[in-house]
Amino acid sequence: MSLNTIDDLLVEEIRDIYSAETQLLQALPEMAAAASSQDLKEGFNEHLQETEEQVQRLEQVLHILGVPANGKTCEGMAGILREGRQIVSEPGDPAVKDAALIAAAQKVEHYEISTYGTLCAIADQLDDEEVKDLLGKNLESEKDADEKLTRLATGGLFSSGINKRAKQSRGRGSVRETNSLDE
Repeated sequence: MSLNTIDDLLVEEIRDIYSAETQLLQALPEMAAAASSQDLKEGFNEHLQETEEQVQRLEQVLHILGVPANGKTCEGMAGILREGRQIVSEPGDPAVKDAALIAAAQKVEHYEISTYGTLCAIADQLDDEEVKDLLGKNLESEKDADEKLTRLATGGLFSSGINKRAKQSRGRGSVRETNSLDE
């Protein structure tokens, strides 16, 4: 596809995020299975359902625009998910791995937030309220997911947070400990 108009850009970017979301549908069950925290497992499974809804909204947008969803691969998401899969396959302390999984998931969320924000701005420029509304719902869903991940990492009313539990593993074989032994 050539990018000759702002409409072309909108379609290209929507097809890209559609690819990103469908890739994420495959990765989230893997991330849930790799998590040791029950809260994190549940968070990933909940976001899987939310991602399915986002894909449905994107399919509505593509239908409105009269373009097919196929034919595009989001290389950005493929790279982010590749990094996440490396975390899944790494051995290590379960709490530290959970913290790493949250970091990987937040990279995904930030990528999606920036994409949906841009798409909403383009749809606004094109005065396409229906498309903007659907994309805006996805944007809000991604922001909510990012906030939930932050709460899981830092703790909340009923937990100490995954990052705090990961910090408790700090002295066992950490880079700092290894470097201090070398001095």
